[in-house]
Amino acid sequence: MPLPSMDNLRCFVAAAETLNFRAAAKAVALTPAALGQRVKQLEDEVGHSLFARTTRSVALTAAGLAMLPEARRTLAAADTCLRAARGELGPAPSELVLGTRHELGMSWLLPQLPRLAKQRPDLTLHLYVSFTADLLLRVRTREVDCAVLSARFSDPALDAIALHREDYVFVASKALLARSPLTRPEHAAAHTLIDVSAEMPLFRYWREASGAMGAGMRFAKVLRMGTIAAIEHLVLRGDGVAVLPEYLVRKKVESGALRVVFPKVKPEFDHFRLVFRADDPRRPDYEALARMLLESPLR
Repeated sequence: MPLPSMDNLRCFVAAAETLNFRAAAKAVALTPAALGQRVKQLEDEVGHSLFARTTRSVALTAAGLAMLPEARRTLAAADTCLRAARGELGPAPSELVLGTRHELGMSWLLPQLPRLAKQRPDLTLHLYVSFTADLLLRVRTREVDCAVLSARFSDPALDAIALHREDYVFVASKALLARSPLTRPEHAAAHTLIDVSAEMPLFRYWREASGAMGAGMRFAKVLRMGTIAAIEHLVLRGDGVAVLPEYLVRKKVESGALRVVFPKVKPEFDHFRLVFRADDPRRPDYEALARMLLESPLR
């Protein structure tokens, strides 16, 4: 059965509310004959008369009385659809799965969620916590909508918006350096370097900044722990040295629990990025999210 046209419903409602075809025609900017034709079309579609008309009066039939409240709701819903498409109703409710590393999620993203919810009550954010390689893969396969990462990538399927600058420091525990100094490149032979992975080593930020000194350093052993939280734990325990995000260990350096190795060398810096698929049509949503995230400094 074909659906009634909005124009026919509008004419029916106008006639039902005025019970005067001439007044109803004026309300919808039609001639009385044109309005009568539209009502007749609607009656043919329904299969029942909607009005009982005499030379002196117009009244709704039982079918017309039953149809009137539904017709009003239909017209109101159609109007709401148009207003929503024009952006007059504000943003529609939406959900995003935001990927993050554990330490960044706990220290920076999680504390922001109440503020983000207040600024964007229409947006529900779900966190997915994992390691960098997994996050990049899940964004690519659309299992995660976007992710906050500092890892560099060359995948043409992905795009990113720069967020905060991320600085790094080469650190070791006070106790470890007391036992085994690390003030010259050759001292590295007595130390264990703790890093994330072979594919995305954090030590490269210091090695590239230090030039020949870093290229010539040979550690006794390299341990790869997969997460920055695990690296920080081992370094604090005195099990090795590592390059770590400055914001993450700032307080421990200030307290003396950790010491900066080769303090005259300033490691290369990177940026946190909001990563998403390049073909994702929701880029405006990611740009808005990035602006909100930039309002909160790293700490």
